[in-house]
Amino acid sequence: MTIRNRLKTGAVALAAATALLATAFTAPAGASQKTPAPVAGHEATQRAMDAAVAAGVPGVTAQARRDGRVWSSTAGVGDLRTGAPRRRNDRFRVGSITDTFVATVLLQMEAEKRLRLDDAVERHLPGLVRGNGNDGRRITVRQLLNHTSGLFDYLADEEYVATYMTGEGFLRHRYDTVTPEQRVRVALAHRPPFQPGERHWFSHTNDVLAALIVEKVGGRPYEEEVRARIIRPLGLRATSHAGDGVGLPRPSSRGYARLFPSAPDRVDDVTEMNGSQGWGDGDIISSARDVNRFFRALMSGRLLPPRQLKEMRTTVDNPDFPGSSYGLGIERFTTSCGTPFWYHDGGMPGWITLAATTQDGSHQITVNYNSSWGAETVLPILEAEYC
Repeated sequence: MTIRNRLKTGAVALAAATALLATAFTAPAGASQKTPAPVAGHEATQRAMDAAVAAGVPGVTAQARRDGRVWSSTAGVGDLRTGAPRRRNDRFRVGSITDTFVATVLLQMEAEKRLRLDDAVERHLPGLVRGNGNDGRRITVRQLLNHTSGLFDYLADEEYVATYMTGEGFLRHRYDTVTPEQRVRVALAHRPPFQPGERHWFSHTNDVLAALIVEKVGGRPYEEEVRARIIRPLGLRATSHAGDGVGLPRPSSRGYARLFPSAPDRVDDVTEMNGSQGWGDGDIISSARDVNRFFRALMSGRLLPPRQLKEMRTTVDNPDFPGSSYGLGIERFTTSCGTPFWYHDGGMPGWITLAATTQDGSHQITVNYNSSWGAETVLPILEAEYC
C-alpha cells in the first residue's frame, strides 16, 4: 500500500490530501523536543524525526547513506506498553516498496527476452482480467508497472476495507489468508475508472497482477524469484517475505493503528496480521539498511542493464501529486532546494515507510514509522536530509 494516495489503513488516511503531501517538502522540519547527541551532517534530519514523534508518531527509525558514509538513528518508542525505544536495525513491513522489487524482476525478465513490456496482460494471465469493461487484452505489462492500466484499486473497495482494514473487521480477519486472485476479483467487480493509457492512477491491483506475471513467466513462486535475483545477490539478510505468517522477525517494534473513526484516540496494536493480505504489493519485510542497499544497487546499475534501467526511469505525470512523475515501480520528485530524487513509499496496518535515492545511487535514506498515521511528517524528513 502507498501513502501518496487517499487510501485508508486503520481507519485513518495514510496520507492527507495529496496537496498536503506535495507541500510537505516546503514545510519546516520543526523543532526538536529531545535532540540526542550531535550527529554531524544530519542534525536537521534528526530534528525532523523528533518533530514527527512530538506530533504523535510513536517511533521512527531511519538510515541515510551518502558517499559510503552511513548514519542510522531513531526517535520515540517501539513499544507503547513497555516504553522500549525503537532500534536502528528494526524489521518492519515495507508496504508498496514491494512494488519496486517486483518491477525490477520483470525488467530483468525483459532483458532475458522472456517477456516484453508491451505484452498484453492476457498473454501471461489468460482469461483473468475480464468483465465489467475490464479487458486484459488491452492492458500491457508496462501499464501495470506505471499504473496507467485503468484497473480499479481493490483497496478502494469499501467492503474490502471494512472487512480487512478497519475496525472490528480488521480485528476479526487479521489472521485470514487472502489469495491474490481474491483481491483481483474485488477489483474486477468494478468498472475501470478510465481506459488503459489515459492517465496515471495508483492501483494496488496492478501490483498483484505484476507479481502473478512474475510467477507465470518464472514458473515458480514470485517470492523465490525475488530471493534469487535480488535478496541473495545483494546480501539482504534482514529482508524476507511474510508468506502467511502473522508476526515479524526480531528485532522489531510493535505496529499501531487507529482502526475506529468513531474513536480517533483509540490505538490498537496491529503488529500481527496474515502476510498473505499484502502478497505481491506489500508482503516484504525488511530494514532501513537493506532497503537502502537495494535502491543503491538498483540506481547504480547493478540489478538492471542500461536499457531496462532507462525504461524504469521513463515516467508519466502523476496528476494526484503535482511535481511528481511515476516510472516503472519507482517515482521521481524534486525537493524545494532543487535536489531530484527517486523514491517509493509504502503503508501497511501499523507501518509507514518511505525510501529515496539520488539517481546516481550515491545518497539514500529510508524512514519507517511504527504507526499508520503521521504521513504528513515523513516528507519533511526527506527535505531535511536532501537540503
